[in-house]
Amino acid sequence: MTTTPALRLRDVRKAYGRTTALAGVSLEVQPGEVLGLLGPNGAGKSTTMKIVAGLVRADSGEAQVGGAAAGSPDARRQIGYLAELFRFPDWMRLDEMLHFHQRLAGSTGGADERDRLLRVVGLGDAAVRARRVGTFSKGMQQRAGIAQALVGNPRLVLLDEPTSALDPQGRVEVRALLRDLRERGVAVVVNTHLLTEVERTCDRVAIMLGARVVRELALDASGGVVGASAAAPVLVRTDRAEHRRERASDDDVATLVEQLVQAGERVYEVRRAVPTLENAYLSAIAEVDTQGAVP
Repeated sequence: MTTTPALRLRDVRKAYGRTTALAGVSLEVQPGEVLGLLGPNGAGKSTTMKIVAGLVRADSGEAQVGGAAAGSPDARRQIGYLAELFRFPDWMRLDEMLHFHQRLAGSTGGADERDRLLRVVGLGDAAVRARRVGTFSKGMQQRAGIAQALVGNPRLVLLDEPTSALDPQGRVEVRALLRDLRERGVAVVVNTHLLTEVERTCDRVAIMLGARVVRELALDASGGVVGASAAAPVLVRTDRAEHRRERASDDDVATLVEQLVQAGERVYEVRRAVPTLENAYLSAIAEVDTQGAVP
């Protein structure tokens, strides 16, 4: 049985005058998958998010949410969105702000949904719910923003820098929330500069540079890059020297250790220098820079 992707982008392009914002972006995100968008400022990440959310119209290409054209009423109904620079009406109390967004989303969840979402983001206390949003700290507003993005049980959640203003406890809570969304089959796209958060929460990464996706990487449960270990260098430390072998297989490592022992060296340590996400990210950026700027 074929599952319709929660998000599908095919050769999506967008320009603002002479400035190219997207130069043919293609991506797919499946239900229950968490995708991290990485890249320097100006790479096209926020433009991609806005096109998916229906806030910006692509010049060409195909953008679909759950099989519906991005920006259409059907697509909007399936999306929850937290913008990087958001602002709620200062005079609204937290509970009525969330109620307002329920009305906008056409949610019938009522008070039960508000109770659940505010508990999830750590704002369930009655005194907090009665406060005006304008009195909240940046971190509390960020939590409120995440709550509104989950109104109506969206199929696809777009989070633009969701942990940027949160303290360590808040980041732990967001990680738990993303795990819960994944388990419920909700797709999530996270745009962030925090590589450690990506390693801890995402299944896959799309690296953007020069208005394009230049590399996609799958991550394992520990946040490592899938398949990286097979191509990783091996370091063998002995009493005489440190020996390094590039792209060594397990058999190559065993042979190297045997040769060193036969040569009279005492082996103290054998380890693979498995590339981290940071290494992979910087490598992708350097590779594109070496080849020349992407038009």
